[in-house]
Amino acid sequence: MESFRKLIKGWLGIVLLVLFLIPLALVGIEGYFSGSNKGDVAKKVNGQDISNKELDELVKSYQQQYLQYVQGDESLLNTDVIRESALNTLIARTLLLQQAGKLGIQMSDTQFVQMLSQLPDFQVNGKFSNEVFGNYLRSRGITKEALLANLKQDHALKMLTATASSYALTSKQGVENFVNLQSEQREIYLSSIKLDEYKKGITVSNQDIANYYEKHKNEFRRSASLDVDYVVVKPSMFAQTMPITDAELQQAYTQYVDAQKNNATKEVRHILITKDTRTDADALKLVNDVEAKIKAGLSFADAAKQYSEDPTSKAKGGLIAGYQVGTLGSTEFDDAVKLLKDNTVSAPVKTNFGYHIIDVKTDAVKIASFEQEKPQLQASLEKSKLANAYTDAVNGLNDAAVSADALDVITQQVKTATIQSAKNATLWTSNPYLSQPAVKAKLFNNEVKNGDRNISASITLANGETLWLKVRNYYPEGLQTLAQATDAIKTTVLNKKAAAVATAKIATTLEAFKTEPATQVLARSNIKFEKPALFSRQNLRKDIANVAFTQPVPKAGMWSVGTADLSDELVIVAVSKVDRDAFSKLTPEQVQQATKAYQQLRGEQELADYIDYLKSVAKIK
Repeated sequence: MESFRKLIKGWLGIVLLVLFLIPLALVGIEGYFSGSNKGDVAKKVNGQDISNKELDELVKSYQQQYLQYVQGDESLLNTDVIRESALNTLIARTLLLQQAGKLGIQMSDTQFVQMLSQLPDFQVNGKFSNEVFGNYLRSRGITKEALLANLKQDHALKMLTATASSYALTSKQGVENFVNLQSEQREIYLSSIKLDEYKKGITVSNQDIANYYEKHKNEFRRSASLDVDYVVVKPSMFAQTMPITDAELQQAYTQYVDAQKNNATKEVRHILITKDTRTDADALKLVNDVEAKIKAGLSFADAAKQYSEDPTSKAKGGLIAGYQVGTLGSTEFDDAVKLLKDNTVSAPVKTNFGYHIIDVKTDAVKIASFEQEKPQLQASLEKSKLANAYTDAVNGLNDAAVSADALDVITQQVKTATIQSAKNATLWTSNPYLSQPAVKAKLFNNEVKNGDRNISASITLANGETLWLKVRNYYPEGLQTLAQATDAIKTTVLNKKAAAVATAKIATTLEAFKTEPATQVLARSNIKFEKPALFSRQNLRKDIANVAFTQPVPKAGMWSVGTADLSDELVIVAVSKVDRDAFSKLTPEQVQQATKAYQQLRGEQELADYIDYLKSVAKIK
């Protein structure tokens, strides 16, 4: 998550990303059907254009990947940094393809035909079908030539990247060092010294604060924040019962019956006559002939098996398994199914695929009686009426509050509602109301940034509640002033001075650990350590791990000791034993897996270095 946060809004967002190589790999044949029209140029790489259309599509793909890490909250994504990452990826891809061309890495037409014939999407009964292939290309709006060019590019890219990344040189010693470093464990003793008692008598001057500010300005860069007041209104604050009339119940029952009938499962069969190998007139003549034979007594299923050119449904008597609206990607087909009565064969229906004859059977529907359904209808109507009454109440409150530009108008009318406040709220706030995307969109929009301090219109929350807000102060992203940072600096400097005093007090003991066995030092020291435990880097908080895993390996009976300053306490970190022998405990299979992982890591480094080299000699503008 730490590396991911660099993609998020805030001053950290300016940090450059590590190049994403995922789009350099084959992403499946569907990836080629996004069209080839280019917009204006985003970048030129050695004279070759990267269009803004290509860039926008990759940015959208990245955003979809990153949204899962922020629970779909798009306001937390830094679009500028994501766009920069996507552009770097497209530049790298372009450079690699250009290099592949220079090196003569390409797929022959024979290889292309062989690969294409092996793709299951284009096969019928295990064999390549020109008809299926043609239908597929037409439905995706791409020509065979464009597909050939894309596949050849992908092949060249895979060959070049594999050469750079899959054959990185490794050694047994390198793999051993890699495993031992990743798996290293250390036996660690910890002792905590609280700093409160050392703060007595320590003063922090204005000069101390100013000096610290000048030396550590980057620590005081802040994300945008604001002070805000808000009111939340809940449906439970209003009347909870609504009378339901008999007429309303009867109307609701009629709607229920209609819905049951409309939602009944349909068994849809069709016969497809394509225009792949014939003219439109010939296709229409053939489909009319088939329709006539069905009317003359030929069963629809037999006609489908004999005449249909849809390889998927042909053998099933034309049955389109699991048909739903949109299954065939044709509105003409779906409209015909909707209008067709049961046990009636349609007239020929024209779509992009050709001509269809359609047969529909609707499953029998079991409809509950009025008395059986009445309790559910009653509850549904009550819920709907309450929702409508709540909506009307919210609309009235909204008009009054916006007109007066005041939150207390709401609390005067809804006695159980209260005005709440938050100070220095950021995009990363954990406040259960202010953290909702719809609310953050109102808090951090351009109008607020430009000085708008009016009450917001009502905001509907995810749980159905309603919120109004009024921003009081807005603090833009950037460097805090000395005045704004003074309180935090004073606390920090005080803690550091106290830590220095505490460190000086135990300096003699810490020095003794360097030359004497730990038991002797402990025997005359008042420092009490917790029971030791075996830790890996991942099991310790970062600041303690940085101390523990940079200490030298101690000799037998000795400890390597350092200190970690955790602001309000000083932690003594003692390493008594280091286990760096993980490699010798691996099975042959695990060694093979570790070797593969190390080679992959080295390969990624090699490929990244290769791309950096290509960038260094390229003309990019």
